[in-house]
Amino acid sequence: MFVREQRRRPMARHRLLMCGAAALVFCVPACAPSAGDSSADLQRGLDAITALGVSGAQAGAVDSTGRSSVVVSGVAEVGTNRPVPGNGYFRIASATKPIVAAVVLQLVGEGKLSLEDSVEKHLPGVVKGTGAGHEIDGRKITIRQLLQSTSGLLDDYPGFDSKEQYLQHRFDAYSRDGLIERAMAMAPAFEPGAGWAYSNTNFLLAEAVIEKITGNSWQAEIDHRIFRLLDMRHSVWPGRRTTLPDPHARAYSVFAGSSEFVDTTEILDGAENLISTTADMNTFYRALLGGRLLRPAELEQMKTTVAIDEKVEMLWPGGRYGLGLVKRPLACGGEYWSHGGGDAGFITSDGVTPDGKRSIVISQTTALPEKIIEQEARAAELVGDALCD
Repeated sequence: MFVREQRRRPMARHRLLMCGAAALVFCVPACAPSAGDSSADLQRGLDAITALGVSGAQAGAVDSTGRSSVVVSGVAEVGTNRPVPGNGYFRIASATKPIVAAVVLQLVGEGKLSLEDSVEKHLPGVVKGTGAGHEIDGRKITIRQLLQSTSGLLDDYPGFDSKEQYLQHRFDAYSRDGLIERAMAMAPAFEPGAGWAYSNTNFLLAEAVIEKITGNSWQAEIDHRIFRLLDMRHSVWPGRRTTLPDPHARAYSVFAGSSEFVDTTEILDGAENLISTTADMNTFYRALLGGRLLRPAELEQMKTTVAIDEKVEMLWPGGRYGLGLVKRPLACGGEYWSHGGGDAGFITSDGVTPDGKRSIVISQTTALPEKIIEQEARAAELVGDALCD
């Protein structure tokens, strides 16, 4: 699932006594927030999220004139007055999916593959299995179905279901091939193309397709095709790192059946969990929807959506899934595009207007399982307010 703080890796949301919670506003260029000022509205929206008990949060937004506002709320570390850094690093988790999808679509635009190609064509023998008695056949699954989560494939990620599991397994390493093999032992949700089910396995396979076609690691292709092009210097792969670059806020999770606030900042991410900042992610989303990364034909394919299932629609009301992008309605009319994510206490919410001119990225540093719907709703409200004229 895309929110997987307690279900470790590609992808619950507490009661916290806030100790001198700090609320700061930064504007670029420098400004003083006033009534009706967008940064003041951002601050109110972010404070509404931390009021739920979230330890800390940061939001970066860019308006249609290119003006950036950064606001923070809460604390960077429980038990201190240290403010959340406005330029803090965080694990973006499944917000990596549109980046992976963009590279696949670039390869489509270059004529190196087709969205209707079978997975078997590019990864022979990889997608096959009995899936608890149900056949899994890569010849019947297309690249489009991987990116759109309509393949029927599910995933079986190792989980953090308790503090004890987290402490025991936070530095365990899992290979992509091993995770794909685990998925092949699971019964598919449906026949390819017959439904929609969120699954990280789809994007693990998409990463493998990128590598097979280019001969380079999928991270190297993203670095070359996106990060260097857009000067996203604060988007980094964790490698063997078990924490984040400075500055960053601490991340916390509350596990089911417990009220304890557990610091889950340190995990072994391996290669999957991109670390970034709100500024870099805003740069990516604005470039993607602004047409800087994909030709119009491929961008249009990315924005071709299908209905999502009821469980996920509770988190994404009115949402429809494209190729690694989610279309969601705006209260002021029209829609926006996004793809949130979460892992080990970091929750990412985001959004960008269809023309790429307005965007917002929010990082929250607490998992609140009993308030997940409310936390998601307040984040979505803040996103919508930032994107509406």
